[in-house]
Amino acid sequence: MDEERKYLEIAIKLARNSIRKGGGPFGAVIVKDGRIISRSENRVIPAGDPTAHAEVLAIRKAARKLGTHNLSGCVLYSSCEPCPMCLGAIYWARLSGVVYAAGRDDAANAGFDDSRIYHEITLPPASRSLPFSQVRTGDDAEAFMIWQRTEDKIPY
Repeated sequence: MDEERKYLEIAIKLARNSIRKGGGPFGAVIVKDGRIISRSENRVIPAGDPTAHAEVLAIRKAARKLGTHNLSGCVLYSSCEPCPMCLGAIYWARLSGVVYAAGRDDAANAGFDDSRIYHEITLPPASRSLPFSQVRTGDDAEAFMIWQRTEDKIPY
């Protein structure tokens, strides 16, 4: 528990630092075998990048540092419960765990409300508030067939 608090305190410090630099109030740290692999703060506004969440940036840094897309064995410590986008990145990265401080309600009370996204994810594409449409081209699944036949691929 003390170990978890130590890494959460670092993530929270990163979140406070992010605010001073014009970013959002979020920080993240990735740890493997008791060692910090990466750390990041929110850079959405400073970078002009809506995907520059602290968790995503920390995942990118950890993957580069470890030389792999598979971060199993790593734990992400976040100043706040990860949003739906970060949650997807966490699962794709195969992180072994997530520990967070503030919850989604705390974030919503500060103006970072993801409840609409959580709701939209559960809807069929045609029922979402943002128009989604699928257009078949005839060769739309060809890349997947090539992928399946590729013998030296690295699955993820």
